[in-house]
Amino acid sequence: MYSLEETLAITIKKGKAKVHKPLRAKLILGFIGGAMISLGYLAYIRVISSIADQWGSFASLIGAMIFPIGLIVILLGGGELITGNMFVVSTAWFDKKVSTKELLSNFVVITFANIIGSLFVAYFFGHLVGLTSTGVYLHETLTMAAAKIKATPLQAFISGIGCNWFVGLSVWLCYGTKDTVGKYLGIWFPVTTFVAIGFQHSVANVFIISAAIFENGATWKEFIFNFIPVYFGNIVGGAIMVGGLYYAVYKK
Repeated sequence: MYSLEETLAITIKKGKAKVHKPLRAKLILGFIGGAMISLGYLAYIRVISSIADQWGSFASLIGAMIFPIGLIVILLGGGELITGNMFVVSTAWFDKKVSTKELLSNFVVITFANIIGSLFVAYFFGHLVGLTSTGVYLHETLTMAAAKIKATPLQAFISGIGCNWFVGLSVWLCYGTKDTVGKYLGIWFPVTTFVAIGFQHSVANVFIISAAIFENGATWKEFIFNFIPVYFGNIVGGAIMVGGLYYAVYKK
């Protein structure tokens, strides 16, 4: 393990590196990030759909244990996810290694690429292949999308904070660990926790709500009204609750 001060220095260095990647690399890695989170969510649906009614919250826990594969692939295999960047790039911004323009530009590009990746998985794998459009899988998709949509803007915003507090912690623990097993565990536990609680992740919501839209179970208006408050809640959770607080404590 690195010390917490060393972990902060690594985070700042990685945040600076993220904004200096070529646009082409950002778009490709952002597409991968959105697709991997969506595939993790798709695996969640495929695992729990047939047992959700009988097993209740235990089924949700099983699904939550599957979901982190998306972030594991992104952090260890390569990818850019806006919720992680909300923590990492913001921390570099606090240290004045990244300008406000670079911060906002990174957010816009990675968010766009993440959305494209999520829509790709929802339409091609979920809708066309039929992995979210038939039987119990369709029922679970529509049920989960409806649960996201029915949250009030304030509820969605606060839920977004809780989500990215955990996602930011998973990235923090990954950066602070030297061995691969430690990185797996550092990512897995916080992500499993936020999914089991039911906090809202903006990119994951792009997948589940758009999957419902493709099956005529939601609207694009509902999609937008959910995405905006969750997205800004994610910013607070990652940038302030993780990056800001740890920077205030461990930056010498």
